Amino acid sequence: MANLNLPNLPNLPNPPTPPDSINSPNSPNSPKISGPRPAPPSEPVRTIGPVRLTGAKETLLATLHGRALDCRARRPILGDTMALDAARRLDYDFARLRIGPGGAAAVALRARQLDLWTARFLGEHPDATVVHLGCGLDTRVHRLGPGPGVRWFDVDFPEVIDLRRQLFPEPPGYTAIPSSVTDPSWVDRIPTDRPTMIVAEGLLMYLTERDGTALLRRLMAHAPGGGLAFDFFSRFAVRAARLNTVIVRTGSTLHWGGGPADVARLRPGLEIVETFGALEIPDIARLPARYRAPARLANLIPGIREMYRLYNCRF
Repeated sequence: MANLNLPNLPNLPNPPTPPDSINSPNSPNSPKISGPRPAPPSEPVRTIGPVRLTGAKETLLATLHGRALDCRARRPILGDTMALDAARRLDYDFARLRIGPGGAAAVALRARQLDLWTARFLGEHPDATVVHLGCGLDTRVHRLGPGPGVRWFDVDFPEVIDLRRQLFPEPPGYTAIPSSVTDPSWVDRIPTDRPTMIVAEGLLMYLTERDGTALLRRLMAHAPGGGLAFDFFSRFAVRAARLNTVIVRTGSTLHWGGGPADVARLRPGLEIVETFGALEIPDIARLPARYRAPARLANLIPGIREMYRLYNCRF
């Protein structure tokens, strides 16, 4: 399943330079993240495409474009060089998605936070299993550079996995599973002998509540225990999807939304370790001062503050 552009933040100028790791001023003990470092090209770039994805699948191109735009910024938030290289290679009209600096910053902030939570889990469990649901063209496995003891599974539609294989190398311990995430048959391929980190970025809102709930419960029942990190829209945000340019231009449809109480009901004993809204992401404080005030004001409006949240859970 594809990724989704975040609800619009104000257009943002180039953000401050990030440190060498994912550490932020608010997270002094955050784990280190190596980041993707592709080798310099030794031959002319080969164009891939034309890329013909539609609906929710097409939104993965929006998040790829957002990360690429962030990487081109003078002082990027995420600095995903592999995303920039991939976007250059694809035969696709990214301009039609109309993603500006604000949307690119929002995509980068979301990815950075989910990277941080995943890296923390791997720091605690260096022999863990990671299941990345609806991976799209995300380079998380390359950004994190998990150690040799980690088994990493990316899951997405067959045509998406085929595109990934043309763009990105597959590191040791990595397995791509070409399947709809809602097909229960692929879950048997996931080992059950290690703590498991489940990550879903820009996915759950595209699923129906029935399918999304079944998917997460199935995975948590299959694993011996672990973590669950994801982003989630409110019901109001799902209804307001017609205001999201990427959703409109890709012809996508959102279905599932909710809040912390809905998340807590996913599984008995599920613990929400950390959650905050899009305007409360710790790294948003790294943006230039003149953009912090509008964000703080928007955060005072309950309907806006709760439109979109990120969750880090333990099960």
